[in-house]
Amino acid sequence: MSNGERGQRHEEIDAILERKPGVREVRDEANRYTVVGAAGRKTYTNWLTPIAEHFVCHRNPIPEIDADSWHVSLTGLDGAGAAKDADDADNWGGEDIGSKKDAVLSMAAIQEDFPTVAIAHTMECAGNGRGQHDPETSSVQWDCGAVGTSIWTGTPLRSILRARGITERAEEDRWLTAIGGDSIDEEVFARSIPLSKVFEDCILAYGMNGQPLPAEHGFPVRLIAPGWYGVNNVKWVEELRVSDSMVTEGSLDRPGTHAEWHQSSYRIHPEGANPAEHGTIAEVDTWAQLESNDIEHPYTFDATVMSLIGAPEGRLELESGTETIEVLGVAWAGDDAVETVEISADGGEHWSEADLFGPAYAGASRLFSYEWEATPGTYTLLSRATDEGGRTQPARISDPDEYEEAIEKGLFPWNEGGYAANAYVPNAVEVTVSSSDSE
Repeated sequence: MSNGERGQRHEEIDAILERKPGVREVRDEANRYTVVGAAGRKTYTNWLTPIAEHFVCHRNPIPEIDADSWHVSLTGLDGAGAAKDADDADNWGGEDIGSKKDAVLSMAAIQEDFPTVAIAHTMECAGNGRGQHDPETSSVQWDCGAVGTSIWTGTPLRSILRARGITERAEEDRWLTAIGGDSIDEEVFARSIPLSKVFEDCILAYGMNGQPLPAEHGFPVRLIAPGWYGVNNVKWVEELRVSDSMVTEGSLDRPGTHAEWHQSSYRIHPEGANPAEHGTIAEVDTWAQLESNDIEHPYTFDATVMSLIGAPEGRLELESGTETIEVLGVAWAGDDAVETVEISADGGEHWSEADLFGPAYAGASRLFSYEWEATPGTYTLLSRATDEGGRTQPARISDPDEYEEAIEKGLFPWNEGGYAANAYVPNAVEVTVSSSDSE
């Protein structure tokens, strides 16, 4: 099938909408993705996002998978550490696959032979907010509904790597490339993550919010990188490759294109730029890459600091002339902690600090609340978050010709892919307040 319209996308969306009543279809100008997002702001009044309200985004069709026969290949181990030889292949649920240091893991081995953990992760599509760019960029026109917080159950990747002799001592400058089993037309979906992040908190997940992993979320197994954009959380994982380099074009032992989704797409750059391939980079923090000149076109790894008001929205009717209304929402900051959230009820003229409450897990969102003394009128409610490094959401997305100086001006740079946007003005909530005793 060509890279143009993909007929199966509409069938998948219809099926997802039927079993996930809390989502809605999102406009896709390229008509190439299966995409649904949270149906309303109410989703963001809760810390845990129900599966029925969690966004979905993928390019290729959901593979038809038999979990009993599915396996994950662990490759590239030569020189990566004192790996075990292939004599224990049976313990890994599969046969030796070439190099005596390679391994094949069945789903039974992943689930039964290693520790099981549950981690919280706020997953945000790197294109969340793409529809807020002016002029529009191409592809999926997300507003703010491509984010959700779930509890993911799975096996720590560090346990699997240590069992093959790879330890933290081998982390420096090494990468783990995850390859999805949804290849089509020899278009390989592969993303690379530094081993330092892998050893810190990444897992191979097979459960979501206490349920088996749904098909549209990567059944039977997906990579979870807490706090990192959704594109790094590869679905339907079929191979994990350890190497000294990120995935580059032609670097995998398989036909087709290899590096599109790591080296070209999901890079932040002005219109018309052609990002150069890099084998490795020292800085993976997305915002730090934007602030520095070391990487000309930043990669989208950890999520930038962001907040969303979940309630109130629309119209409110007060019983009296003035009432206290609770403003509720969520804030997150990728690998970093959220330090503060501020609320403005006058479109950004004045700000007041909200209270953070609820669970406080690394890589996951925080709930915030603010007591707003509301009187009849029409209001623009804004929220802006600041992370532990002192980075605050910018007010708006820049014009395209401001890309180079956007960060210095306190703006988020308009970029051709529409990635990593976290400006607070486009996410404002309009509220009209009336009094029940008024005429």
